[in-house]
Amino acid sequence: MKHTLGKEERLKSKKLIEKLYVERNSVKAYPLRMIFLQTDHTSKYPAQVGVSVPKRNFKLAVDRNRIKRLMRESYRLQKEIVYNNIEQPYVFMISYLGKEECTYEEMFLKMEKLLTRFVSEVNNKKNDEV
Repeated sequence: MKHTLGKEERLKSKKLIEKLYVERNSVKAYPLRMIFLQTDHTSKYPAQVGVSVPKRNFKLAVDRNRIKRLMRESYRLQKEIVYNNIEQPYVFMISYLGKEECTYEEMFLKMEKLLTRFVSEVNNKKNDEV
């Protein structure tokens, strides 16, 4: 698997983002929260992802942009956790909940924990339905 995060893997559709926040299934690994939704999308990839950092907690755009860059990078390197363990297409938004910036190493570990929780949550729901 190529470790890229191309245009088709990013969540950009306003309709999907709106639907995502209305239906609202989530998992947390502080300071990260993932809101996810199982739905069809136009991408050939099994998941589309978006990242967000609230302006309320980080007033300066440079701080918000740095955190988003760290989140995207840590997701990019670990996305096979999700890709190898889901069958249906998903969209999700990863939000940063913390009030202080964290280091790349902390972000990497928290992202791994978040993605693992997401996979276990999806597998539990699938097992409950069967």
